[in-house]
Amino acid sequence: MAALSTIGIIHTAISLVALGAGIRAFVRYKEIAPTTAAGALYIVTTVLTCLTGFFIFNHGGPSPAHALGVLTLLVLGAAAVARRKRWFGRHGHPVVAVAYSLTFFFHMIPGFTETGTRLPAGAPLYSSQEDPALVMTIGVVFVLFVIGAVLQVRHLRTVDDALPRVRPRIPAV
Repeated sequence: MAALSTIGIIHTAISLVALGAGIRAFVRYKEIAPTTAAGALYIVTTVLTCLTGFFIFNHGGPSPAHALGVLTLLVLGAAAVARRKRWFGRHGHPVVAVAYSLTFFFHMIPGFTETGTRLPAGAPLYSSQEDPALVMTIGVVFVLFVIGAVLQVRHLRTVDDALPRVRPRIPAV
């Protein structure tokens, strides 16, 4: 088993904080929202996880994990802009929530890959990144993400429908 570098240890620690904050947000609020402490912590530590990941080169150059870091940052940015600009109208809340949830799924891919190819020491769960069992595991986690996203959208629609609608006042001429 290859030892972690200093940046690898920092990257792993930050990503574990992000995962903990994300789980806390899902359990408490059913979504990752930047307006909650858990959601804000998740977003900040996810950005830091991506940035520290760009300094890890296990195979001599950029890897699919680096591309996933770029994709994660793009999704986080798109979600933040969509939230502020209200691009999706009344559907914006569920769309933004699912985008943040998608970044949580993105954490799972290198999480299962790195953990499963290193642990348990001496007899890791997966032989390599291409191990069919690892591919199947990530596939199952993706299906769980899709199921969770559907449930999340249902929940948020119920919550959003319960909120009073504020109609804009049109001044009389």
